[in-house]
Amino acid sequence: QVQLVESGGGLVQAGGSLRLSCAASGRTFSSGTMGWFRQAPGKEREFVAAITWSGGRTSYADSVKGRFTISRDNAKNTVYLQMNSLKPEDTAVYYCAARPWGSRSYYLSDYDYWGQGTQVTVSS
Repeated sequence: QVQLVESGGGLVQAGGSLRLSCAASGRTFSSGTMGWFRQAPGKEREFVAAITWSGGRTSYADSVKGRFTISRDNAKNTVYLQMNSLKPEDTAVYYCAARPWGSRSYYLSDYDYWGQGTQVTVSS
């Protein structure tokens, strides 16, 4: 059984930075894709970024390009989301997701496993 545990959320002022971590356990990830999604109050969950375990190929939502960076540490089975120049509109619960047998995808339904989420609040 795959488990994903996010950490690193919190309260930060606009313009600040946070780094989220997602520790994966239950299997060795050598292929597939990890993604970050977010859900703001009253809105649908949306894609933020994705990275492949093999090769480290990345994709980003237009709203975070140039500000967020996704990375992974294969040895630790951990994925990170470095968030810089944060804006109040980045406030949301951030979720880590795993797609063990597929490439990068923007679609929630393509991901098989989800973490419990971590709250990120950006004050103006």
